[in-house]
Amino acid sequence: MTTKKSPGRWAWVKWVFIVPIVLFLAVQAYFFVQIWWWVDHDPTMTAFMRQQQAAMREKDPNATVRQQWVPYQRISQNLKRAIIASEDANFSEHDGVDWDALEKAFERNDKRGKVTHGGSTITQQLAKNLFLSGSRSYLRKGQELIITYMLEALMDKQRIFEIYLNVVEFGRGIYGAEAAARYYYRIPAAKLGAAQAAKLAVMLPNPRYYDAHRNTKYLNRRTAIILKRMGSAELP
Repeated sequence: MTTKKSPGRWAWVKWVFIVPIVLFLAVQAYFFVQIWWWVDHDPTMTAFMRQQQAAMREKDPNATVRQQWVPYQRISQNLKRAIIASEDANFSEHDGVDWDALEKAFERNDKRGKVTHGGSTITQQLAKNLFLSGSRSYLRKGQELIITYMLEALMDKQRIFEIYLNVVEFGRGIYGAEAAARYYYRIPAAKLGAAQAAKLAVMLPNPRYYDAHRNTKYLNRRTAIILKRMGSAELP
């Protein structure tokens, strides 16, 4: 006498294991195809920009972000050097992730009992801005790492940096080097001087705060430090 296997058991396996895996792979495939398209097509609105614009429209239905794409050659060398000196000194050398920085960030977070430091490279910041939310969690960090390696596999460093320079947040509703240069200094990004570029770079970790507090002691002190480091920054 044979016993029939319960179909419910296999249905449970399918829904608990197989379906989530298929969904995960589908999401990764979407990210991969989108990045492949951006190798030679410029992004418009990023996920982070859409999220911030939606938040702005809760107070003002007509609010919109400011962003104007400019090619890599039309962005000041000063700003490029300042951002690398301030955000990711090893950008031209690493494979997208600075593991030493991540380890230090993990140790700080472990001491505080919450995620307060990311240890992100420029490529990781771009991965987050293009596709993810601004929330902090290890799950989101894991997805960020996968997208980071996709970016590094499909794009050269200069293309990664060009996109970053055009989509990174510089203030409330201000995205990209061109919008930032015109908003803060009323000049195009190509004409940013060394001191102007250094100050913009220092604002990046907390741009909305520094948009409203442009002359704090920390901002001025950090700007002076980045000015000294800019000459040794290696550009892609």
